[in-house]
Amino acid sequence: MDKPTGFHLILFTALAVSFSGNVFALSKQEMGTVINLAGKQRMLTQKMSKEILLIAKGIGVNGNKAGLEETADLFDKALKGLINGDKDLGLAKTSDVAIRAQLEEVSGLWVEFRPNVDAALSGKVDKTVLEKVAAQNLPLLKSMNEAVQMYARMSGSDLSPVMVATVNLAGKQRMLTQKMTKELLLIANDIGVDANKASLQKSVALFERTLNALLDGDGELGLPGTRDVATRIRLDRVQKLWADYKPVLDKADTSPAGLKKAARLNTPLLVEMSKVVKMYEKLLQ
Repeated sequence: MDKPTGFHLILFTALAVSFSGNVFALSKQEMGTVINLAGKQRMLTQKMSKEILLIAKGIGVNGNKAGLEETADLFDKALKGLINGDKDLGLAKTSDVAIRAQLEEVSGLWVEFRPNVDAALSGKVDKTVLEKVAAQNLPLLKSMNEAVQMYARMSGSDLSPVMVATVNLAGKQRMLTQKMTKELLLIANDIGVDANKASLQKSVALFERTLNALLDGDGELGLPGTRDVATRIRLDRVQKLWADYKPVLDKADTSPAGLKKAARLNTPLLVEMSKVVKMYEKLLQ
């Protein structure tokens, strides 16, 4: 995976995009919308994969099918909105040729990945499908991230280095909540067990280090810590959920009890981390 400071470059850029062919800088509110939805796309690649793997294990099948359909529809709508604009989502069409080409690459990878979603929704999740999920989800994630980096290079940033690091890494935490659960479920489904155990350990270590850094600072990550009382209260909630969930991940516990706990805790962890991201996003407006 990318280094912590490189994953969400879009989170600290002031984008220049086009509505009806007229290029102008987005307002802070408009920029916030692009930041939020572009950042979500990465998390959604991992959330879809997680939901497919939960269905394969027979865990909350009906609920996860409903969630998977919603997640896939949101990813598809936001991707099309980034390419062509979407008034309902508040997304502007970009006229930048290189970025459009990159987004078309994402679309091509999405076309390849989407049959896995359809198979899971129809209840046909054999090992072939799961192996495709394992092989295809990270290229989709990384290709979308390249589009994000291209947006960042297209325009300058008027945000401080501290804001850059804080918003960037807080946004990445949201994705990691789903990536860790996906890795645990790949192990549970006997897909790339050794590689996913190693990847899971790295994801756990990165999530925990970044969470501690958001609270109390980390010079190497460029994070000063958070003094704001409301933000610290929210991060404390994340920490409590994390303290409950981490032992399952540390042990790569794929027992029925372990997977049940993972299914129960990963979504609240995502929700609370998303609320933290929203709090930081307000600083951009």
